[in-house]
Amino acid sequence: MNVEELRRNFPDEASCRAFFESVIWPNGPVCPHCHGKKAWAFRSPKVRAGLYECADCSKQFTVTTKSAFHGTKLSLWIWLQAMYSLIFSSKGASSVFMAQWLGISQKSAWKMLHALRTIMAIHQSALPKLQGIVELDEKYLGGKPRYQPGVKHKRGRGTKKACIAVAVQRQGPVRATLVTGDSLSVLQPLIQKIVSTEAHLMSDELPAYRVIGQDFAAHETVRHGQKEFVRGPVHNNTAESYNALLERAKQGVYHWMSKRHLPLYTSEAAFRWNQRVPVTRTIQRGKHRGKVRTTMKPLPLLEQFKNLLRFAPACQIRRTKNSGIRHLPAAIPLFGL
Repeated sequence: MNVEELRRNFPDEASCRAFFESVIWPNGPVCPHCHGKKAWAFRSPKVRAGLYECADCSKQFTVTTKSAFHGTKLSLWIWLQAMYSLIFSSKGASSVFMAQWLGISQKSAWKMLHALRTIMAIHQSALPKLQGIVELDEKYLGGKPRYQPGVKHKRGRGTKKACIAVAVQRQGPVRATLVTGDSLSVLQPLIQKIVSTEAHLMSDELPAYRVIGQDFAAHETVRHGQKEFVRGPVHNNTAESYNALLERAKQGVYHWMSKRHLPLYTSEAAFRWNQRVPVTRTIQRGKHRGKVRTTMKPLPLLEQFKNLLRFAPACQIRRTKNSGIRHLPAAIPLFGL
């Protein structure tokens, strides 16, 4: 779907609001103040569009109240365009580009993008445990250290860069988490939390993985130190592919990611990864004719929008005094999950 087709699906602000309400409130309006499910809509042209009054607490609200879009002065059409750009870009979208494209300030674009990334982080945390073949890896993300005469900076696992633990279900979702290091005490509880014990693990030769693998159905490794990257079906190249996407996003779009907001950037990349499904096809031409190939195909745009919007009530974003952002707890329970 291109931008023109997007506009035909949402020709005005009323259609955008109706779409938001149908996803966030699949069973009708829900009051974010008291969780009441009975409310009256204001129909007067003198009242702002989409305003409701709760029958239980008599407070007024809209579909954006106490959600990731709380207090927004931007139209929902602008939010849809921001979602479109962030989802369909292979490496992400910077706040500078978003501000120029949408005609808003860079500060507003920065807050918008972080609000969407926060929803993506909640979406990732709500995924079920990974099953089947699960590949494990760790990614060290950061810039090149400044040159200091006489100082030799460590590389690999000795670096001071941020460490991201990555677990990918083959032909399935990814879970990426910022961790303090690659030690057994850090990785073991995390992997036990996000991976089913019936899974078949595949990893490199990190000593911690050998211990962790004892708690799962099977565990196989590839010897990267001996230049072995694939041994039949045994590899962790899928996890390496996610790491490469994250690195390309840093190099090509964001250039620098603070450790404070790094979990949001990893969740953004994970959301785009998880909005795909495996599609099997048989090659009809060429030397590989007759072979069966499985590729990952993105979900339809509107389905990706729904997968994102239904988690909007699970977080609230507010401005701080120094123009930063702070997160507040969820206002209402999630419906339709």
